[in-house]
Amino acid sequence: MRRYVPGGMGKYIHRVPDMAKDDRIIFGIHALLEAIDAGKDIDKVFMRRDAGSDLFKKLMGELRRREIPMQQVPVEKLNRITRKNHQGVVAYLSEISYGDITGILPSIFEAGKDPLVLLLDGVSDVRNFGAVARSAECAGVHAIVIPLSGSAAINADAIKTSAGALHRIPVCRHRDLRSVARFLRESGLRLFAATEKAESVMYKTDMTGPAGIILGSEERGISAELLKDADQWISIPMQGSISSLNVSVAAGVILFEVIRQRSS
Repeated sequence: MRRYVPGGMGKYIHRVPDMAKDDRIIFGIHALLEAIDAGKDIDKVFMRRDAGSDLFKKLMGELRRREIPMQQVPVEKLNRITRKNHQGVVAYLSEISYGDITGILPSIFEAGKDPLVLLLDGVSDVRNFGAVARSAECAGVHAIVIPLSGSAAINADAIKTSAGALHRIPVCRHRDLRSVARFLRESGLRLFAATEKAESVMYKTDMTGPAGIILGSEERGISAELLKDADQWISIPMQGSISSLNVSVAAGVILFEVIRQRSS
């Protein structure tokens, strides 16, 4: 940003904006540890790449234990976020509170309902994620599960695109989606993976009963490992020349087919 300085011989000087004025930003090791101890939901953490003190190791241990996304970066990146004394650590508070699918699922069964859970494998576009969440909330999905890394940031844009759905539907963030998939299957859910490789068309697939729907990113689709954990692969029949749908559109089509089947 350039700013005109009166009396400065008509010259402009460069001012680097201090992003730390954002009230979602926490900087400093002790401040972050206190936020974690207070139960604050942390969206992501940037740490200085060459940090190695005992306090840093303690912080990294806490981040791993609580499954908080962490990325080691050059100190220059931290300096671009804030000019204040960040001590090599900058974190962003989450816009939402994350849930735990292992705690949510039993309560759904106890309420006498058939769970409907959505697993998103690598959906990294913020607006796509928000649109998926909007469709999921409208379809009565009980929870969305995302991986610890490689997923879209749940920021103001995501929440706006979701029309507030992200404040209404539980979002569960877990380190390993394969572990979640196994837990869901052991709990009695059938897992349906949406992929163009499927021979079964979703309209001819029985998706009634407790179910989990797996969707992947538009670029890479669902990982090969997670595909192996699905009970059945399903596809959306296409009539045009384009072979795939936007992931948010695909989510809406599949989820409302589940609702149609359950209703009938």
